[in-house]
Amino acid sequence: MSRVRVAIVGAGFGGLGAAIQLKRAGIDDFVVLERAGDVGGTWHANTYPGAQCDIPSLLYSFSFAPNPEWTRLYPSQPEIKRYLRHCTETFGITPHLRLGHEMLDATWEEGRQHWRVTTDRGTWEARVLVAAFGPFSAPSVPDFPGLDTFEGAVFHSAGWDHEHDLAGERVAVIGTGASAVQIIPRLQPLAESLTVFQRTPAWILPHPDRALGGLARGMLQSVPGAHRLARTAIDLAHEALVPGLVAEPALLKGAELLARAHLHRQVRDARLRAKLTPDYAFGCKRPTFSNDYYPALGQPNVEVVTASIDEIRPHGIVTVDGRLHELDTIVLSTGFRMTDHPMFPRVRGRAGTTLAEAWSGGPQAYLGTTVSGFPNLFFLLGPNSVVYTSQVVTIEAQVAYLLSALRTMGAHGLASVDVRREVQSAFAGEVDRRLSTSVWNTGGCRSYYLDDAGRNFTFYPGFARRFRARTRSLDLGGYTCTPARPAGELSETARTA
Repeated sequence: MSRVRVAIVGAGFGGLGAAIQLKRAGIDDFVVLERAGDVGGTWHANTYPGAQCDIPSLLYSFSFAPNPEWTRLYPSQPEIKRYLRHCTETFGITPHLRLGHEMLDATWEEGRQHWRVTTDRGTWEARVLVAAFGPFSAPSVPDFPGLDTFEGAVFHSAGWDHEHDLAGERVAVIGTGASAVQIIPRLQPLAESLTVFQRTPAWILPHPDRALGGLARGMLQSVPGAHRLARTAIDLAHEALVPGLVAEPALLKGAELLARAHLHRQVRDARLRAKLTPDYAFGCKRPTFSNDYYPALGQPNVEVVTASIDEIRPHGIVTVDGRLHELDTIVLSTGFRMTDHPMFPRVRGRAGTTLAEAWSGGPQAYLGTTVSGFPNLFFLLGPNSVVYTSQVVTIEAQVAYLLSALRTMGAHGLASVDVRREVQSAFAGEVDRRLSTSVWNTGGCRSYYLDDAGRNFTFYPGFARRFRARTRSLDLGGYTCTPARPAGELSETARTA
């Protein structure tokens, strides 16, 4: 049994960001538990061909760890992985890492006022638990009838089989989301035939990616303030989309027209173009960038199938029109488990209630970070925390909230803080009201941003700057506090909170 002040689950951007800021704040009593064999989170797991971030590299990085060595405006998976490994080593996080440790259970022990965290390689007691396992860490595999009977290869985009040679094969890609848009142009030249099973087309914009040459990198390295200025400019450009996304979707019409023009310019075949034209508002589902997706779909060895999948047989996929598509390999680009993440049943709060049970009616968290009934639990990228910019921005804001909580608890002699249920409910109500006019709620699509009841559990309804302001410090007035010493020794603030 090991004892630490803080246990962090996950070593992606969230877990490493929390660990680094703890270290910078002079807190060394923490551990980072990571099930994989290396750091990186989603950027360790997703190694499919063409894997690339759709946020510019200057913004998709820690504000306190600028990287003037990015080679492209939009970073690729290997570069992001190298960046995170560099941060791990530079900030001294390696001794705190426990790689290959999968969390099996985390239970709040009320009597001892700590979390008991059990992994497949040991158990820790921790005052504070940081849930940094991320929303894109559990691949979603649809329950297609007969999938287990298919005699060819089957793998998810988040678990790419690099040992399998796709050259000359009849390949299927199920899904046309962000990952598929990157994968398909890389598979098309290899495959004998490529069948793309599309349920809903995506809005796709021209990709502004470009190489960052020596001159650009030199300026970022040598010109004082250049990196911060460029990062701020990119951040503001993303923030400019918020009014259209949240309040007035009509403001996004210009982006939709650009996407339509891109489609018309790259797809001359009218029948294919009709298949690829979304029937919902721009922004309702996640839009993406590509300059080679549409041209790949127009190649003679590619077919886009819009008929639904009925079943999978040993040698192919049968669609509802009765047609058998004969295949050698199936690639599942079918997203991730968001509302039923497999970690949720493993986290138990007061009275043994699991997160899965607490969230059976839909995920909720105060400021996307703390959950009523789960003392000293701090989520990173939790429900309604995502701002429409780099998710690293959200992570840094939530880590600031975590650090504020640790300082406040220490200053007032508190063993635990638990957000009041009415405070959490009020925040959820505020979010629901403000997102009711958003393009995600009104745009005419069904996306992973919404839970089974249709509630938008993903986004924070406003600017990143406002989210950062609200997470700058923890207000004890919104929390039920348990003292670590007799109440008479507590400050007035803690006694009345």
